[in-house]
Amino acid sequence: MTHPPLTTEFEFTLPRGLLDADSLHRQGKMRLATGRDELMAQRDRRTTDYPGYLSLVLLSQVITHLGSLTQVTPEQLENLFTQDLAYLKEFYNRVNQQGDAQIPARCPQCGNSLRWSWHCRGSPRLPL
Repeated sequence: MTHPPLTTEFEFTLPRGLLDADSLHRQGKMRLATGRDELMAQRDRRTTDYPGYLSLVLLSQVITHLGSLTQVTPEQLENLFTQDLAYLKEFYNRVNQQGDAQIPARCPQCGNSLRWSWHCRGSPRLPL
């Protein structure tokens, strides 16, 4: 029995984007998280001082690029609009818990199966 290839990296587009001195960064990629990513984020001193910082540290480890940024830091993520931060948290939960960022669906008119790309609507289910 052959298994389909495992997807480990997922593209996303932020609703608003990360604005820095040079440009607006909206398109990016996020890889699947590992146990090591979560442990390293929990060990970061900033997360013990302020537990809410855990999500920024963890996201900075799994975002492989954002726009022209090839490395994303927690300090850069501090400047995200809240809508974008909620989007990234939900996206992280979706790809790491469900394995993809697409939702299987069926056309109500013709009945064909299709896959919709996921778009965030609301707050994340699980806090990071």
